[in-house]
Amino acid sequence: MYKLFDIRNKVIVITGGTGVLGTSMVEYLAEHGAKVAVLARNKQKGDKLVKKVKADGGDVIFLQTDVTDEAVLKQNAKEIAEKYGKIDVLINGAGGNMPGATIGPNNSIFDLKTDDFRKVVELNLMGTVVPTLAFAEYMVKEKKGNIVNISSASALRPLTRVAGYGAAKAAVTNFTKYMAGELAIKFGEDFRVNALCPGFFITEQNRALLTNPDGSYSDRGNTIIAHTPFRRFGVPEDLLGTLHYLVSDASKFVTGTVAIVDGGFDAFSI
Repeated sequence: MYKLFDIRNKVIVITGGTGVLGTSMVEYLAEHGAKVAVLARNKQKGDKLVKKVKADGGDVIFLQTDVTDEAVLKQNAKEIAEKYGKIDVLINGAGGNMPGATIGPNNSIFDLKTDDFRKVVELNLMGTVVPTLAFAEYMVKEKKGNIVNISSASALRPLTRVAGYGAAKAAVTNFTKYMAGELAIKFGEDFRVNALCPGFFITEQNRALLTNPDGSYSDRGNTIIAHTPFRRFGVPEDLLGTLHYLVSDASKFVTGTVAIVDGGFDAFSI
């Protein structure tokens, strides 16, 4: 019987794999038999994650990287292909924000730091584009490939404060759809590109924005919850089922789509 959700022995590369959401993805994919290559800046975190996953019986490696550096990424891709013989899936999970690219409640757009805005776009957009090109080269050689980009609720409609991050993630969503057509038309139906779009999940990046020091929700956190029908923030495990679908053959006729996992936030107004 054809097992649509079987991801055993798939070689899955994930950038930003040492963050809160990335770590959960790495552990889950390895637990289900995938061979996972974790790419991130922080070697200490990467080595710690690899040690834990291997202790649980997973097949995982860590490579230090810079998702905006084409030469480094091409070397990463070469090492992974040499070790595993192929690259099946790329998950572009690296991203982040900077204070100067946000507009606080007591600021206006004219307080925006354009250098920080540029860095946020560089990390989130170019940090998706450059790895995509580096790893897609190997996928084309194998005549098959699957790319999953990480979008954001801020890409679907403009949210207050996160001016730079929202603009960058909106561009990631557009690039996802462009690449879906580009790869399939030029190289065939065995290439697909989709985006996973998380709603609001508490991570180290946004914890201070969504919660108070005592753990209660901040004003912004309460506003988000009020506009989320599920009345809670997401937890990393909430993303795993949709991710599994996107990296498996269960979604083999799905490309150019944005899979939203947000507890209903995008669907709700008042």
